Amino acid sequence: MTAALIVIDMQNDFCPGGALAVAGGDDIVDGINARMADFSAVILTQDWHPAGHSSFASSHPGAQAMDVTDMPYGPQILWPDHCVQGSAGARFHASLNTDRADAVLRKGMNPQIDSYSAFFENDQQTPTGLDGYLRTRGITALTLVGLALDFCVNFSAIDAARLGYAVRVETALSRGIDAGGSMDAALSGMRAAGVTLI
Repeated sequence: MTAALIVIDMQNDFCPGGALAVAGGDDIVDGINARMADFSAVILTQDWHPAGHSSFASSHPGAQAMDVTDMPYGPQILWPDHCVQGSAGARFHASLNTDRADAVLRKGMNPQIDSYSAFFENDQQTPTGLDGYLRTRGITALTLVGLALDFCVNFSAIDAARLGYAVRVETALSRGIDAGGSMDAALSGMRAAGVTLI
């Protein structure tokens, strides 16, 4: 086995009706479930923030969602409170086939730093442990799907390529936020990093 499907953040808060909803986010669930059958390994990622996380606009007096602030690790978009540990919004979409997952990787747990990527927190140095898990299982090729294409899927794909994996992103099974041109920038950045977009 050398290939795995990485399903990024298919959680209630990123689906319509959620705190940080991605348009059409729930439309891809059935397709993702079907795609799981094509892989011998499936890994789910789960945004898992403590209440009061530093990436939440509510943690910065006077700030509003989608404002940008400077953090020690660089610019940070401030988000609505979302995917708070143990909340209904943090749960996986009810139709997602979670039973098929070999592993669930939770990220964004450090209250002082956000974590878009499944591989590193936003300081680009603190690992999540996913790389070690994949390498010990002999996995060298990754296909990524999920939410949001221009943030967590994008950062995960670029980090995976930088770590030496053969990386594909299936855009038909991903949806994006497109905040201020972030979609075009993400697609260009992934291509430049050697990610194959399907």
